[in-house]
Amino acid sequence: MKGLHRSLALCLGLLTSLPAWGQDATIAVQVGQPGPVLAPEIQGQFAEHLGRLIYEGIWVGEKSSIPNIKGYRKDVLEALKAIRVPLIRWPGGCFADEYHWRDGIGPRNKRPVGVNTNWGGVAETNEFGTHEFMEYSELVGARTYVNGNIGTGSAREMADWVEYITSPSKSTLAQTRRANGRDKPWTLDWFAIGNETWGCGGNMRAEYYTDQLRQIRTFIKPAPGQPTRIIAAGSGTDDVSWTDTVMAGAGSMIDAISLHHYALPSMGRPTRGTWKEKGSATEFTESDWFALMHSALYMDDLIAKHVAVMDKHDPQKKVALVVDEWGNWFDPTPGSNPGFLEQQNSLRDALTAAINLNIFHKHADRVRMANIAQMVNVLQALILTDGPKMLLTPTYHVFDMYKDFQGATQFPVTVTGPKYTYAERSLPSISASAARAKDGSILVALANIDPNNTVSTSINLDGATAASVSGRILTASAMNSHNSFAQPETVKPAPFTGAGVNGSTLSVTLPPKSVVVLTVR
Repeated sequence: MKGLHRSLALCLGLLTSLPAWGQDATIAVQVGQPGPVLAPEIQGQFAEHLGRLIYEGIWVGEKSSIPNIKGYRKDVLEALKAIRVPLIRWPGGCFADEYHWRDGIGPRNKRPVGVNTNWGGVAETNEFGTHEFMEYSELVGARTYVNGNIGTGSAREMADWVEYITSPSKSTLAQTRRANGRDKPWTLDWFAIGNETWGCGGNMRAEYYTDQLRQIRTFIKPAPGQPTRIIAAGSGTDDVSWTDTVMAGAGSMIDAISLHHYALPSMGRPTRGTWKEKGSATEFTESDWFALMHSALYMDDLIAKHVAVMDKHDPQKKVALVVDEWGNWFDPTPGSNPGFLEQQNSLRDALTAAINLNIFHKHADRVRMANIAQMVNVLQALILTDGPKMLLTPTYHVFDMYKDFQGATQFPVTVTGPKYTYAERSLPSISASAARAKDGSILVALANIDPNNTVSTSINLDGATAASVSGRILTASAMNSHNSFAQPETVKPAPFTGAGVNGSTLSVTLPPKSVVVLTVR
């Protein structure tokens, strides 16, 4: 009997260690009703002068013992090229509205040293300036997004910067650029007039900013033939009145307006101070998991609210909505400089990255750029470094899995059931998007945010017949599984074998807390 009891206990232990099975989900992909092309810039990156992002994360200098290409650390550069980073935003962020571009040109040993008053009060050497950023973008193969200084700058300073970057003429500014080592002008793809002007960019009222925007835009004159699109500083979350004011007063003078949204596990949790106590990146409960998923999914409603206002002023959708700051924000890593915004990156971050990319795909008729905050060593970083060491985070792997969505043609997607329920609150278990890739294959991205239950999914490709399906999955044993320098491959993609095809129907078994990207041919 003791042996029987022992066997029963063992069986029960094995059963409890297995994922539970949830309800079935059905997903309809309207292949016969293609939508807009997904702008590659939706997978854009953000590189602010903040913490160890620029200095160590990107720039180490030519004399560094860390392998580098002309001062740019080689391992990070190669990792960014591998996921085809389409665009980089620079130099901020809050830093942008205290940045004077002339401090960052000319011989590096003669550039003035300032203080980064926004992020840690550390010295800003200006070793990494306009030439370094534009050259780095070329090395990565990324388009360029430069954020102008409206807070402490001027219309002339911004106009001169654009001329310095783009002019092929023999003007003094263009000749100065040549004397500093760059003969031909660079391509400037996007230029923003200020950042978070309602906050760190000047604490302006919407009406005041709109008047400033109109004036400055008058004098921003990229050289003929440049693709430069002008971005207005938009709302910080659900302040649609800001969007309404800017669109009404200057909508005809801009190409885009920005939107920022950070997901916090403390949002809506009165026991915490939301921004004051955001919670740990790696030590959290299922309650924190649920709260973060809820905050990330709010991006869908947030975009819809601002799009409705934009549609009122711009029904032809000429003006893009650019979500140029998004991601998860936790308490800083213990022992780090709190002004450096360093945090670890777990499987939880991978799930919210997939959620956001799927939401951007859904709204691709307006959302034509998005920039995760931030690229290296800051907030929801794709890459972490520690001196000469480097690791790829779970969020990096999501961008790698999604890279073929760049330039793909979106398909409308409808998901039916099930729900992920925690403490009598519910969220949709499945986030999904689909598109036709440039090579003709159909891409289907799926995220099961339920950390406990497997979901059996039937996907109907309405308008297409499939012959084969393959894919990759990103998951791990625990909600807080993450990569460390001691164990850098704890969370990484693996081949996915849980999908089958029968004509126009895919059958997919999604494990708990997983991201799956399928390629259907």
